[in-house]
Amino acid sequence: MKLAIFDVDGTISDSQNHITHAMTLGFEAAGQPAPAAADVLQIVGLSLPIAVARLAPDLDAQTQSQIVEGYKQSYMSSRAASPAPLYPGAEALLRKLAARDDMLLAVATGKSRRGLNALIAHHGLEGIFVSQQVADDHPSKPHPSMIGAALSEAGVPATEAVMIGDTSFDIEMGRSAGIATIGVRWGYHAPDVLEAAGAHRMVDDFEALEAALFDLWEMSA
Repeated sequence: MKLAIFDVDGTISDSQNHITHAMTLGFEAAGQPAPAAADVLQIVGLSLPIAVARLAPDLDAQTQSQIVEGYKQSYMSSRAASPAPLYPGAEALLRKLAARDDMLLAVATGKSRRGLNALIAHHGLEGIFVSQQVADDHPSKPHPSMIGAALSEAGVPATEAVMIGDTSFDIEMGRSAGIATIGVRWGYHAPDVLEAAGAHRMVDDFEALEAALFDLWEMSA
């Protein structure tokens, strides 16, 4: 049995508009100037408190907490108004892989449980992922805790698993956990950043991702 572990934001779902808008409102609610959208996209995937601390390292803990709470409220309001779309080809590949009897799918995301549940429900992806690891339950990426939990829940050894993501945090997390990694070029970190983090493969679209998955496993067989 194989296990494909997917990041969400920037890999499956194009949520950049929701994230940058909510971060802007979070900073404004705390009376602080909003960071540039490009800077916000560089922290996507980190747990929210860690992300805010990176964006505003000079602010005190109380103000950072205000930004975190403002972000949460703004993000859920934005999501309810117009849920983030999936990237073209994402749903088709997820369903195709989930239908195989030799493969399991999992999620390892910096999203909250509430945010992930809402996205899955909106896009009708219930039953696709046998393991759903979220920021509520783990240290922030790139700590390998999410990967370890996904492997344990799926009952799959590290040699038969791969982490798929769009940020250096995803690649570093996968490598720290001792599993193969695939970087996607359509997300929020530049491809050279993922390559520098040690991605075993880089792909341009979901068709190439499917091929890369099986190529990695054939090489390790």
